[in-house]
Amino acid sequence: MTMMRWNPDSPLSDLFDNLFGSNVGERMEKRAYDCAPSTNIIETNDSFELHMAVPGVKKEDVKIDLEKNILSISSEKKAEEKADEGVKYSRREFAYGTFCRSFTLPETIDTDKIKADMADGILKIVLPKKVETKISKEIKIA
Repeated sequence: MTMMRWNPDSPLSDLFDNLFGSNVGERMEKRAYDCAPSTNIIETNDSFELHMAVPGVKKEDVKIDLEKNILSISSEKKAEEKADEGVKYSRREFAYGTFCRSFTLPETIDTDKIKADMADGILKIVLPKKVETKISKEIKIA
């Protein structure tokens, strides 16, 4: 048995739909992303790396902008317009919509050398540090 948490802001019909599965596909089809994609931020000696989970998103649908020191990443994932003849979904949970995440970059980032790559549903953005601000190494006393 699946336990559902009741949301007082949700209509009672939604509670029954959740319990018994009716109209799930219609609601999911209309629902946009509930939140922005999960992002890991990694710091190395030479750079910061943003790894953003964007499964099912094509790289040509991702927009990366840098304005002053604000890095913005956005995308729109549209629902498929064509309906296959004779296909009837009993459940449809793929989410479609838009997202936008923004990050304030520190002054230590060399913005001219930012690079982005995308593979296997992971967007990777490398934010190189300026040479004078790299993490220093330990200096041993002679």
